[in-house]
Amino acid sequence: MAIVGAGNMAREHIKAFSALPGVRVAGIQSRTRSRAEVLAAEFGIATVSDDIDALWQATRADLVVVTVPELALNAVAKAVFARDWAVLLEKPAGYNLADAQDIAAAASGHAKPVMVGFNRRFYSSTRAALADLDASAERRFIHIQDQQSFAEARRYNHPEQVVENFMYANSIHVIDMIRTFSRGEIASVTPIMPWHGEETEVVLAHIAFDSGDAALYQGVWRGPGPWTCSVSTPSRRWNLQPLEVASYQNAGERRLNALEMSEDDRAFKPGFKLQAEAVLKSMAGDRQAAPDIADSMKTMELISRIFQRRD
Repeated sequence: MAIVGAGNMAREHIKAFSALPGVRVAGIQSRTRSRAEVLAAEFGIATVSDDIDALWQATRADLVVVTVPELALNAVAKAVFARDWAVLLEKPAGYNLADAQDIAAAASGHAKPVMVGFNRRFYSSTRAALADLDASAERRFIHIQDQQSFAEARRYNHPEQVVENFMYANSIHVIDMIRTFSRGEIASVTPIMPWHGEETEVVLAHIAFDSGDAALYQGVWRGPGPWTCSVSTPSRRWNLQPLEVASYQNAGERRLNALEMSEDDRAFKPGFKLQAEAVLKSMAGDRQAAPDIADSMKTMELISRIFQRRD
């Protein structure tokens, strides 16, 4: 496999994939060559390339993992789509909906899988809750609490285009949990407290699914609040707070039953090792194992509907 990008996410992907049998990181490319050289030395990566074509020519890798900033992704994605490897794009696959649509259109002709990294789907907490929920036909009510801040985004020196679209860059982490835990397709998105731009304090939206499942998205944009996901059924309520840690409460009981994080989620960035395994399964023919770019587009479209501006 090969890596494009040399930041923290690149390091975490290298660690996770390198732990799998039969996987070798053959090359790395970054616009800042010195950072790529640091990772190459740390992980014993033989090839450091100056551009994507050189990376392909040197490695002929089966898989390339792209971990570049949001505004760089479009051009980099199109460059990697021109080579014959499977692709894993770190989310978001587009800094806004139009950018995501353009990237998805470019990916449509790629013969091999184009996947997007939604590692929270692979948390041990998420998998434990899903395994239990999938054993029942009961309807599910999902409640998401999100917290964002334009001021904080600017303090981290995100480009203004990314700040203005921060629901795609950051809220995507929790909004995707709505689709992770629900069944069926989205039937409606109803704003309760709609988005009014940067002066918005709270966004509230109801999402209905054709399966009968429903969700409530609550986004706090001016004020503190943890990221939380809960899934309620008549017999049991699952709570993920922080998202890496799951607990459940049975009907008729007050006690919360906490689950331990998996060893993999302790040893690696949570979700990354199981996600890496799913990527390899997708490459081997199980196209449902890891989210693809069409799946990613559904989450991007949901974000767009939740944050449709109402003045």
